[in-house]
Amino acid sequence: MSNSTFSGPVRSQGGFQTISVDGTTGAVTTAATFGTTTSVTSLVFTNQNHPTTAAINATATATAAQVATGYITSTSAAATTITLPTGTLLGTQLGATAGTVLDLYIDNTAGANTVTIAVATNGILSALAAAVSASAGLLTVPSGVTGLACFRIMFSSATAYAFTRIA
Repeated sequence: MSNSTFSGPVRSQGGFQTISVDGTTGAVTTAATFGTTTSVTSLVFTNQNHPTTAAINATATATAAQVATGYITSTSAAATTITLPTGTLLGTQLGATAGTVLDLYIDNTAGANTVTIAVATNGILSALAAAVSASAGLLTVPSGVTGLACFRIMFSSATAYAFTRIA
């Protein structure tokens, strides 16, 4: 079967289904149904949301373009602090308005030391991050197999954001 590309809206009264077909048996399995009631039975996340990544391997202030990729890697052998850009720079890069949200992944699995995240001017820690960051290490990302973290940047205006760890 071929792919179809449409330039306008696609409409269906009966909904849409995403399926897979077993190459050996030909059995059809429905992965997701989209209609008046949407259900997803199988969901796979890939790096499609991060076609480019940024590498920061020494203590530095990340550029707005690096943060806008949504995925920063670090392979440093030394402890590294990544300071986020100012709210103005990051907001401009993203075209942010009040309510804009960016999830930022830090991947330190190939690093040999801790990565610490810091905020800059017009960036504040959320109430959760401010309350427990020292005791829970919410702003640090360990090295090795557990060295993955997800942070959320939430804009309260075009030039100011709150920052918190969500995973």
